[in-house]
Amino acid sequence: MSADVITLGWRERLALPRLGIDLLKAKLDTGARSSSLHVDTLEPFARDGATWLRFSVSTGRRQCRTVQCEAPALDRRAVTDTGGRRTERWFIRSEVWLAGQRFDAEINLTDRRHMLFPMLLGRSALCGRFAVDPALSYTQSRPPVAAMELP
Repeated sequence: MSADVITLGWRERLALPRLGIDLLKAKLDTGARSSSLHVDTLEPFARDGATWLRFSVSTGRRQCRTVQCEAPALDRRAVTDTGGRRTERWFIRSEVWLAGQRFDAEINLTDRRHMLFPMLLGRSALCGRFAVDPALSYTQSRPPVAAMELP
């Protein structure tokens, strides 16, 4: 393993600055290929000849706020969940701020209301950047508010 790889816990706090989300709890799941974000509403629409997605994200269970987001659709493809069910999901590409790192990740938009965490960060986003130690939890400080203002 590279010395540049940061070890994180099975759950961490992150930010999605391009979506206007400054703090979100996420489960880090090396068993899941893709990353998933809970959306309360989802509406595809056309903008300049491209498909865009308008969606709302609740940032947590307690003291949560709802953020209205828009992002260009990257793709729509089948995803198999932990129960073995295949569903078609919309994917976007968004910047993630985690452990002082900024990187782009593909994220599928889905209903995670019955899950403990609004976001699941899968191995495609973790690979080469982070190692996950399941004995650890919240190893990093909260993403700085300045993350929302960085270019």
